Amino acid sequence: MPLATPETYDALYERLGVKPLPADLLREALTHASYLNESDAQATSNERLEFLGDAVLGMVMANELFRKYPEAGEGELTRMRAEVVQRSALAGVAQRLDLGEAMILGRGEEAAGGRTRDRNLAGLYEAVVGAVFCAHGYRTAQSLILRTLKPELQQILREGAPIDAKSSLQHLVQARWHEPPDYVTVEEDLGGPVRRFVVEVRAGGVPLGRGEGASKRAAQQSAAREAVARLHAEDEG
Repeated sequence: MPLATPETYDALYERLGVKPLPADLLREALTHASYLNESDAQATSNERLEFLGDAVLGMVMANELFRKYPEAGEGELTRMRAEVVQRSALAGVAQRLDLGEAMILGRGEEAAGGRTRDRNLAGLYEAVVGAVFCAHGYRTAQSLILRTLKPELQQILREGAPIDAKSSLQHLVQARWHEPPDYVTVEEDLGGPVRRFVVEVRAGGVPLGRGEGASKRAAQQSAAREAVARLHAEDEG
């Protein structure tokens, strides 16, 4: 759905806190690939801008964490950056900025709930970052990123990178069963206002943990945390 009025554009720029972009660049940033099949030949999806924005985002976060953590090693810095720029975090930023309401979608994607999908929202945020970088340069894009991702960045600076439960479980299961854990989606609810997945993790045919979340990734992490706690408790007992 294209943006309808100049007032809508103005409100979007106000939320972003940036000067206006060229109209064609903004439209490209907001256009999901699903729209191309239902538009004229001049339409361009935001995938190229998403690629560029991803690179700019990674550079800004790498620089910020490098400065904030002079003693941190490469591995820790990488984990912290990955936590800040993960899809669910970027989708959350896009939701706070109401970017989904401005996304230009094909009718099929719109009907399938594409306006609220994490994948679409995260890609849209990255595309907007790429467009801002193209129009206004690195410093403006850096300011946008640090301002809009401030809550996520503050949490990382306060708590550090969380332990990746799936990686921890991988090591524990490999040592005990000599095979990787198996994550099985046992329940999906995609029809409600909030998506819900339930995942069970197993090893050697034994259920080790179960978790739920708004994405399969979140549900897998939850199941892995439960499994890690269980295995540690067994070892201590």
